[in-house]
Amino acid sequence: MNFPIRGAVYYNIQNMSTEELKDMVKDSIQGEEKLLPGLGVLFEVIWQNSDASHKEQMIETLHEHLPREKAQPPISPS
Repeated sequence: MNFPIRGAVYYNIQNMSTEELKDMVKDSIQGEEKLLPGLGVLFEVIWQNSDASHKEQMIETLHEHLPREKAQPPISPS
């Protein structure tokens, strides 16, 4: 199944205020994992609209704060 995630996320957030966007991000982070792809779409927008220094800062933050102790290998399909 090929679901257009980007378009669906853009559609769902197109009329949100900045406060509603903030709440949606918080809810996605604290909620179910099925909401995480939407955050990926939002990160893509941020990345594409950031200059090189901000991109470097984001990568450094990810690298320094990645919770490696929570890393788990993917589950193989049976």
